[in-house]
Amino acid sequence: MSSAIIGTPPNSIDLAEDRERFKELLERLGLRQPHNGTARSTDEALRVAESIGYPVLVRPSYVLGGRAMEIVYEEEKLKDYLVSAFRNSAEHPVLIDKFLDDATEVDVDAIADGERVVIGGIMEHIEMAGVHSGDSACSLPPRTLSPAVQAEIRRQAVALATALEVRGLMNVQFAVKGEEVYILEVNPRASRTVPFVSKAIGVSLAKLAARVMVGRKLDEMGLTEEIIPPHVSVKESVLPFNKFAGVDTLLGPEMKSTGEVMGIDHSFSKAYAKAQMAGGMQLPESGAAFFSLPDEHREGAADIARSLAALGFRIMAAGGTADFFQRGGIPVEVVRDAEETLQHEAVAMVVNTHANESYRNDGYLVRRNALDRQIPYFTTLAGAEAALEAIEFLKGGELTVQPLQDYQRHTART
Repeated sequence: MSSAIIGTPPNSIDLAEDRERFKELLERLGLRQPHNGTARSTDEALRVAESIGYPVLVRPSYVLGGRAMEIVYEEEKLKDYLVSAFRNSAEHPVLIDKFLDDATEVDVDAIADGERVVIGGIMEHIEMAGVHSGDSACSLPPRTLSPAVQAEIRRQAVALATALEVRGLMNVQFAVKGEEVYILEVNPRASRTVPFVSKAIGVSLAKLAARVMVGRKLDEMGLTEEIIPPHVSVKESVLPFNKFAGVDTLLGPEMKSTGEVMGIDHSFSKAYAKAQMAGGMQLPESGAAFFSLPDEHREGAADIARSLAALGFRIMAAGGTADFFQRGGIPVEVVRDAEETLQHEAVAMVVNTHANESYRNDGYLVRRNALDRQIPYFTTLAGAEAALEAIEFLKGGELTVQPLQDYQRHTART
């Protein structure tokens, strides 16, 4: 009795997953990826990391959900990571990539039938690269990407689907730094974003992909080009931190979310506000905003603090953050004991970010106290900026409720 696998050939799946084969494919297609290497021993890994330059993103081969993936800032931490990595997965190499700091991550879902490749949706992550795609909020259509960058992303996605002989769904994760587009990884299969994209554009991509896998063509099913909806859809992750005492709330490359919610409206600020409400976070319209930031993020946070002050928020900050705000002319209340302030003051929101391992540890009590007291908190500047947009809307407008079908009616196809 013979058997066959429908859809994308198994060799293409291995080609996308095997780092060395995938690197060769990208070089053949003329596509860029972050500097990277593979290692099968500790000495080899240290050499690769030294040649690439820290920080690096390290992970085992053939994993899902970013399991055991970590951003490493120095050699000693890499050595600690490698002990566990080689013990748990000795038969596969460790993958080492240059971490693109301050880059925007982008998810693309596409569907291909061997003759045509159609982009399902381009999703711009709110949080910067380094946060797992399953944990980051995202916007469809993209929020800040230039038309030229979006066009290049489409071109690269089509080239990859064609080269991999995709029959069905494919997901590509990109990083955009400036105007440069880098490929992080390709999964020639359905991604967790497919339900979100399908609701946003009014087309069941999974249903069409199943038909493609058994021989149907996209043309005959009426999907011939990308559908760009006239509304904005925002996906937000639901995180389980409040169920686990003592766990840190920082997001990173290893996925932690246990679900997703979605907000739809005719502007990003409204859709983002709805997504936060759906995920259980009520954005404040008044009160005190507490900031605790490393040096690298204070300048970027100053505009957020200044805007919140203009909206009537009290600005509170600790240590160097308070000094920086004062020098910038931002009215700020200096906090001597962050933990006590969060316990006893009427703090309405917290912005606490990290730029390295040291500051990550220093901010733990701030983040955990915010969570335990159900104070909205943001651990990335991008997340805080998105929240600011939504708060600005909430201060002057009201959210409306419409059925999903009202939005889909403008974009759905048979």
